[in-house]
Amino acid sequence: MASLDPIAEARKVFDIEIESLQKVRDELDEDFARLVKAIRTCRGRVILTGIGKSGHVAKKIAATMSSLGTPTYYLHPAEGAHGDLGVITKDDLVLAVSYSGETDEIIQLIPSIKKIQAKLVSITCRPNSTLERNADLSIHLQIIREACPHNLAPTTSSTATLVFGDALAVVLSELIDFQPENFAVFHPKGALGKRLLTKVSDLMFKDDENPVIHCAEMLKKAIIVMSEKGLGAISVVDDEGELVGIVTDGDLRRTIEKYDDLPSLRVQEIMTRNPIVIEPDALAVEAIEPMQTKEIMVLPVIDDQRRPIGMIRLYDIVKAGIVE
Repeated sequence: MASLDPIAEARKVFDIEIESLQKVRDELDEDFARLVKAIRTCRGRVILTGIGKSGHVAKKIAATMSSLGTPTYYLHPAEGAHGDLGVITKDDLVLAVSYSGETDEIIQLIPSIKKIQAKLVSITCRPNSTLERNADLSIHLQIIREACPHNLAPTTSSTATLVFGDALAVVLSELIDFQPENFAVFHPKGALGKRLLTKVSDLMFKDDENPVIHCAEMLKKAIIVMSEKGLGAISVVDDEGELVGIVTDGDLRRTIEKYDDLPSLRVQEIMTRNPIVIEPDALAVEAIEPMQTKEIMVLPVIDDQRRPIGMIRLYDIVKAGIVE
């Protein structure tokens, strides 16, 4: 044992599991297509059940299917036997995962599922099991061997079942034309969800927090307002309240280097005219590209009459987890 090469042994595990996955892939047949059709035509819900390692796999399959547009639930078989079978209706499809197809906790559910008249589909790795014989549709994954050196612990079998579930979830998502926008709805806290759901209006500083000043005001007043708001910039408007420019910390630094008599300057003399802007309904991620291209930290947010109604900072976009 002391001479064991951990890297070589690890590669053996990969080789064994890859070989079995290839075999399962090659032996996919019309039963897979029938399962896809059964789920697509199911008028109720898809319910996954399994226990032990198969239970963990069933939970993951249910979660993946749900996140890709097929509402799916996990039912613990032991809890099912103690009353939770009440969630199953005759319109539902129960997908039971069991390596042997002889798991007591699963087998004991069969009579009730039959009485409820829900459709029962089995996923097993051994043929001619009790579960398979009682299923309306059976999926048999032929595993060459477990990656465990004693061919005991569920390793290859659980991996193959997991990948089968991934294939099922992905195919179903393609059939319903599931889009990134749909994925974002189900993952609002994820980076993708935040990129596709967070708008400029969600992150911008508005109302009293939004720094705005008239172009004819003295620069001194602009500096005071900028200091109070703390955003490093201030939007500049004309008599009609339309945005005509912006003054940033960078503008102030350049002004200090160029002019000696700062108190006599007006905002319009140093402002950057025709600044890059963004609208409140735009996605916050859309503000990133112009900010990075022009190397600016803030953008004025304008309404349809070009009035500055807010300001958004790159810092807050990054902080929100929209970019990594």
